[in-house]
Amino acid sequence: MSIRIVIAEDEAIIRLDLRETLEEEGYEVVGDCGRGDEAVELVRSHKPDVAILDIKMPGMSGLEAALLISNEKICPVVMLTAFSQREIIEQARDAGALAYLVKPFQKADLVPAIELAIARFGELRALTGELEALGAQLEVRKLVDRAKGILIDKYRMTESDAFSYIQKMAMSERTRMGDIAYRIISGALNPQQD
Repeated sequence: MSIRIVIAEDEAIIRLDLRETLEEEGYEVVGDCGRGDEAVELVRSHKPDVAILDIKMPGMSGLEAALLISNEKICPVVMLTAFSQREIIEQARDAGALAYLVKPFQKADLVPAIELAIARFGELRALTGELEALGAQLEVRKLVDRAKGILIDKYRMTESDAFSYIQKMAMSERTRMGDIAYRIISGALNPQQD
C-alpha cells in the first residue's frame, strides 16, 4: 500500500513539481492546494499518511495549519519553506512539524524527511497510547485504594483481606477490580450482604 500525501504549496509550479517527484518515488498524492485553510480540510477529509505544508500561504499560514493538524493528531506534518532561520524552524517545531525541508529541496532529501516524519508520528501515537493506558491503570488503582479504605474503616478488615475481597468478588463476578471498587465506594456492594 502506498503512502498517501496531501500537499499545500501556494506556488503552482513548485506544487506540480513536488507532486511529480512524490509520484515518481511511489507515493500517492491524494490532494493538493495552495491555501492553508484548504490544506486542513483536505487533511481532515482524506486522512493522509503525511501532509507537506509550505509555511507562507494565503488563507491560513502553514504554521497555523500544522498546529491544527497536529493537535487533531491526524497525520505527521513536513514543513516546506524557503526560510531556514532558527526562529522559523522553532515555530515549525512548536506547531507540531516532524520534519523540515528548505526550498529548493533535493529529491534525495524529500524521501528521508517523509519517512522520518511518519516514523516519529507512529512513535508519538504509541507513547500517547501508553500514557492513556497508564492513566487508566492509575485511576483503577485509586478506586481500589479508596474501596480498601472503606473496607478497612467500615468493616474492620485488614488491608490484605480488603484487597483479597475485592479481587475475589471481581473473579466471581467476572468483572474488573475497578468495577467492584466503584460499587463498594458507592455503597452498592456491602460485604456483610455477601
